[in-house]
Amino acid sequence: MSFLHVVGFGLKVGHLLLMLCCWIVSVISMNWFINSAIMDTKTGLLGDSDKMWLKWWEKISGNSWKIQHHYFQYIGSKRVTKAWWRKLLITWVLGWTVVSLWIFCYMRLQVTEKRKETLASMCDERARMLQDQFNVSMNHIQAMSIMISTFHHGKNPSAIDQRTFARYTERTAFERPITSGVAYAVRVLHSEREQFEKQQGWTIKRMDTLEQNPVHEDDYAPEALEPSPIREEYAPVIFAQDTISHVVSLDMLSGKEDRENVLRARESGKGVLTAPFRLVKTNRLGVILTFAVYKTDLSSNVTPKERIQATDGYLGGVFDIESLVEKLLQQLASKQTILVNVYDTTNPSHPISMYGSNVSNDGLQHVSTLNFGDPIRKHEMHCRFKQKPPWPWLAITTSIGILVIALLVGYIFHATVNRIAKVEDDYHQMMELKKRAEAADVAKSQFLATVSHEIRTPMNGVLGMLDMLMDTVLDVTQQDYVGTAQASGKALVSLINEVLDQAKIQSGRLELEAVRFDLRAILDDVLSLFSGKSQEKGVELAVYISDQVPEMLIGDPGRFRQIITNLMGNSIKFTEKGHIFVTVHLVEEVIGSIDVETESSSKNTFSGFPVADRRRSWEGFKTFSREGSTCPLSLSSSDLINLIVSVEDTGVGIPLEAHSRVFTPFMQVGPSISRTHGGTGIGLSISKCLVGLMSGEIGFVSIPKTGSTFTFTAVFTNGCSNPNEYKSQQIDNKSNPASSELQGMTALVVDHRPVRAKVSRYHIQRLGARVEVVSDLNQVLPNISSGKTVTNMILVEQEIWDRDSGISALFTNNLKNFDRGIPPKLFLLANSIGSSRTHTATSSACTPLIIMKPLRTSQLSASLQRAMGVGNKGNPRNGELPGLSLCNLLLGRKILIVDDNNVNLKVAAGALKKYGADVVCADSGKKAISLLKPPHQFDACFMDVQMPEMDGFEATRKIRYMEHSINNRIQHGELSVEGYANISKWHVPILAMTADVIQATHEESLKCGMDGYVSKPFEAQQLYREVSRFL
Repeated sequence: MSFLHVVGFGLKVGHLLLMLCCWIVSVISMNWFINSAIMDTKTGLLGDSDKMWLKWWEKISGNSWKIQHHYFQYIGSKRVTKAWWRKLLITWVLGWTVVSLWIFCYMRLQVTEKRKETLASMCDERARMLQDQFNVSMNHIQAMSIMISTFHHGKNPSAIDQRTFARYTERTAFERPITSGVAYAVRVLHSEREQFEKQQGWTIKRMDTLEQNPVHEDDYAPEALEPSPIREEYAPVIFAQDTISHVVSLDMLSGKEDRENVLRARESGKGVLTAPFRLVKTNRLGVILTFAVYKTDLSSNVTPKERIQATDGYLGGVFDIESLVEKLLQQLASKQTILVNVYDTTNPSHPISMYGSNVSNDGLQHVSTLNFGDPIRKHEMHCRFKQKPPWPWLAITTSIGILVIALLVGYIFHATVNRIAKVEDDYHQMMELKKRAEAADVAKSQFLATVSHEIRTPMNGVLGMLDMLMDTVLDVTQQDYVGTAQASGKALVSLINEVLDQAKIQSGRLELEAVRFDLRAILDDVLSLFSGKSQEKGVELAVYISDQVPEMLIGDPGRFRQIITNLMGNSIKFTEKGHIFVTVHLVEEVIGSIDVETESSSKNTFSGFPVADRRRSWEGFKTFSREGSTCPLSLSSSDLINLIVSVEDTGVGIPLEAHSRVFTPFMQVGPSISRTHGGTGIGLSISKCLVGLMSGEIGFVSIPKTGSTFTFTAVFTNGCSNPNEYKSQQIDNKSNPASSELQGMTALVVDHRPVRAKVSRYHIQRLGARVEVVSDLNQVLPNISSGKTVTNMILVEQEIWDRDSGISALFTNNLKNFDRGIPPKLFLLANSIGSSRTHTATSSACTPLIIMKPLRTSQLSASLQRAMGVGNKGNPRNGELPGLSLCNLLLGRKILIVDDNNVNLKVAAGALKKYGADVVCADSGKKAISLLKPPHQFDACFMDVQMPEMDGFEATRKIRYMEHSINNRIQHGELSVEGYANISKWHVPILAMTADVIQATHEESLKCGMDGYVSKPFEAQQLYREVSRFL
């Protein structure tokens, strides 16, 4: 195991903790920043400091992820091997096992030392108490020796007798707590023995026979003792305390221990102790403390011989050691915890036990020295605990706890290392899968681009040729065949577009544009797309946009049109009667007035058929649930426009069991739907993703056999913030604006359904006319005859007109005989093609003019202007815009078309020639370069992207480089302007023309210097619209 491995492991663990902390902080802070930024963006209150903090945090986050990437690349790749980690783990466990054992031994040793200290303290305490009490008794006995010397030997006659001595010693016994008795032996010479015995009335007895043959206390008889043998001097006891009165008449010099004790006492002049011996009569182990009593006070430098000569007697105190020590221990509360032994250790090799017994012990013992005042005799107190020491549970639990913690830490580290290894494996696996996924995504994109190109290229030829065929002379049957083929081809192209959109959504490459567009014009175009189908079915189709919605918005009009087209296309498929009604409001307008067109009663719907309550379609929207009935967007910036769009139909509805899979890709409501109505089942899925990209939500409500309502929200930017700017822009897909010729006129709408009448009013008011509404024909004549205003036109709903033919005929006759000026023009708002033909077949001078629904600005404006005799006098077909002849639009313009496919060349050339353009074709990029080398006469160029030898991108780069080089040389005077058609700056518009609709292809075309983009299959109008931007 190397040091680098250990460092690497530390870095890994530290990295885990750092990443966890960074992730928590980043999630919390970024949520705070994002939420505050969203609200501040809407309110317009995001300051410069807040933006700076956001930029700073993005930079920090980016650097953090870079550091993490480099870590995994350089350090994380050095995996922790199992072999050295197992060794480290075993070392860890063994090391902490040793540490725990050491802690156990250490704590046990501490307990033992504490136990020793406790034992020493208790033993020393007992030894000190015993010694103190012995000293007290010894001092008192010494004081008694002085008293005897004074009152017995210093008085004649003596002031002390046996009775006095006994009473005195009995009363002062409390001052000698550890003595069993006190006795006084007088010194008697052999010459004085006879007189002494006569005086005392008893014979001096010998003591050695009792020492050799001790008797029990009950068997003791002083009269039976033998007289003391003849010797030079005697020491018979003449005074004794009652407790030891049996020693009276005993010769102390006749006993071995007492004789030695007496002789040492008179020589030293100090208290002298005997060795432990069995006391007379009691046969208990004891000692005698002896003090010599002198005739007169002796000087400090007296000799031992002089002391012997001056001796009068001997005072001894008897100590019953066993009883005394027992009494001492009884005074202590903890006497039971330790055992005490007292020894006479004058002879160290053979100590004499004075108290205690030998019992089993744990080997722990303490010895305290006892000093009883005799320098010759040595005494010790041995102490030991009575019970065995308890188990060291604290040491055991502590050591085991530390070992368990160490094992847990080792397990955690082991799990951490395994987790790190697993994360590293997962990371490497993820990186490998990521590379594979990226490669698969690239392959998928290339496959889609290739398939799209390969399918669109022949489809461009098919649809182009069919379109050119439609311009030839065909009979009705042939026109029907060609129209069917065109519809099938367009359906196939639509399917390809949907599949490509789904692929873009799955890969996250779908992006929205931000261009200015007219929302009302977009919806008019969508109505035109479905008008034929709705007229064939007899289904009413209408759009209503609230006046609160701005005229111009900034967003992606193509994707918004795609959402509306998908929703309306589904409604057209599944609706056989009734209506399809599209409404557009501001979100805050709907929240502020929640009953805006939401009633499901058949009396207040567009066609009179019951519908699903649209309020239920937005129940789950976050926009509506944040503050309940209050409007969270009321504080938003005026530049943000949050729209809510509803598509309501009276179709078959969606079964309840199919609600959960409505937005699932490639899923149909039922197995027979695809066979009956067609479709792939991905339109709604794409719409949901597009709505999400527009920061909106989508939902629906559906009732079987009643209908469905789909509602979605979308956030755009207000395009009317600078009117002078957007008025100067040419907006794609915008219908012709409402003619000012109808400005100031008055129209009367006859319709008994308020919602439908509101839609008619909306469209007519867009033309500048004033609108009034009545519910039936009987109210028309009184209204126009009142004279308040001049009614210029009357628009009657077909349902009212056909309801009672008699009333309709009477109304026509009365209107014909109108005598208050010029009678108003009469129009019939028809819905189906059949009814229109019926009215046309029976038309007369009084028959109303037919205006086909759905109402659109361009169609309604043209119809009213023709009938009123104002504006355009021509008679264009319904839905066509009047204008110049097509063949003059590009007259005199020379356009180069570059494509390696001859069919595409024919289609593009034919489409542009229809507009009067002079078309030149080239089949390779090299030819295009030679043709577009300045000076040339081309006004524009359509360049195919994918061509052999040299693709369109490379050809465009070389053309731009060639133009740039010539422009620089002209600018620096190296070339004359006259030699280059007096053009000082050459730049021919080059438009990419490809079947590949991938966003990357579009970006690459702009990057290489192209000016526009045309996707295949293209139509003549598409080519003209793109090229007209540069001409």
